[in-house]
Amino acid sequence: MPTPTLPTASALDTARVLMGVILPAVAEGPIIRRPRAVGLAARLELDARAVGILQQLHARYPDGPLLLKLPFRRQAVVLAPEDVNTVLARSPEPFSPASSEKLAVMAHFQPSNVLVSRGPERTVRRALQEQVLDTSHPVHHLADRFVPVVEEEMRQLLVGAEHSGSLPWSDFAEAWQRVVRRVVFGDHARDDTELTTMLNRLRKDGNWAFLKPVRRRTRERFLARIRDELAHAEPGSLASVLAAVPEGDGAEPVDQVPQWLFALDNSGMVAFRTLTVLATHPQAMEAARREVDADASGRRFLPYLRACALEVLRLWPTTPMILRQTTQPVQWARGLMPARCGVLIYSPYFHRDEHHLRDAHNFSPERWLRDEDDGWPLVPFSDGPVVCPGKQLVLLLTSAALASLVGVRDFSVEEGQPLDPSRPLPGTIDNYSVRLGVSPRM
Repeated sequence: MPTPTLPTASALDTARVLMGVILPAVAEGPIIRRPRAVGLAARLELDARAVGILQQLHARYPDGPLLLKLPFRRQAVVLAPEDVNTVLARSPEPFSPASSEKLAVMAHFQPSNVLVSRGPERTVRRALQEQVLDTSHPVHHLADRFVPVVEEEMRQLLVGAEHSGSLPWSDFAEAWQRVVRRVVFGDHARDDTELTTMLNRLRKDGNWAFLKPVRRRTRERFLARIRDELAHAEPGSLASVLAAVPEGDGAEPVDQVPQWLFALDNSGMVAFRTLTVLATHPQAMEAARREVDADASGRRFLPYLRACALEVLRLWPTTPMILRQTTQPVQWARGLMPARCGVLIYSPYFHRDEHHLRDAHNFSPERWLRDEDDGWPLVPFSDGPVVCPGKQLVLLLTSAALASLVGVRDFSVEEGQPLDPSRPLPGTIDNYSVRLGVSPRM
């Protein structure tokens, strides 16, 4: 008797997923954002439309992951929350994060990173990442070094904003890149924009995955720079921790560092978006300031501001497509998923589910403090054994930056999308078009 297979979408429904869900996400930039594409997605509400497409598909195909009808690729889309939990809990085996697409993307700048590793090598590289990033602790053991770096850069950012009269995204991004370089490599790398430029060039190539050849000379020059940084690691940096950790077989420490640079770079987008939301949500701003004013942790642990960053990531995840690929056939209740099948979890579909989440389209950071949605797949950092190892470090840095800003200044949105706390928030936020007004705190 033949083994039943999972439900398969029609050719029309497959086309709707490809054109309405996957293509817009890819166009916006999976590795580094394309500002014009983000602006277009915001104007046309493409991300909200993608959520609507998947809602319609789930109503039509209610059971099990849905296979797409593709001639060139075995691909499934996860539409049920319990299936999300299964996929993430059973990663990296049999649901490997080293999907074919991710392998092609990462080849441009970190071909031996943990994200595209399998078997014993992945185990070694993951352990190395967790040790350096202090994954299991909400406050990194170098927080006494990192938080003053954030505070110093935010103070200088405010000086420039007061001189010019406003704070655009571009100024914030430059300040944040200085934070990232100092955290990863130390103070001497503060103004090493060449390193960031090289990485961004390679990330832009990575956006094209298979479709663009690898700039091998640029990649080798970039990785050689990182190798030199590790050889002369500055105390108090992530590089110094990495340099001091004994290497296991196949650890490839140099290839682990680019991930920190680009992931922490993306966290600057989270910080600026959160600041923009707080500027338009007076009650949340008041709660944030109460926490900052009463803080006794030296800005090391600010639960409400961390919840604000998590809520912004729920509303607008920086990694909307979570990708896995089966390493062997996987049996589901409704049928068999074949080996080497791609698995797509489109997180905005679950993060914006108004049928199951209270205030799904509104800013409600309290949800992260009450665990009110426990069991529902809110996965801004993925989840399970493959959860982002830098999650706590990202929350530390972003909350410290926000505290340094909202504790001393008032902010208003001078340019950019209207964010009205009394209305549903848009499916896409275009931080590139935002300009904040800055004034003394009242």
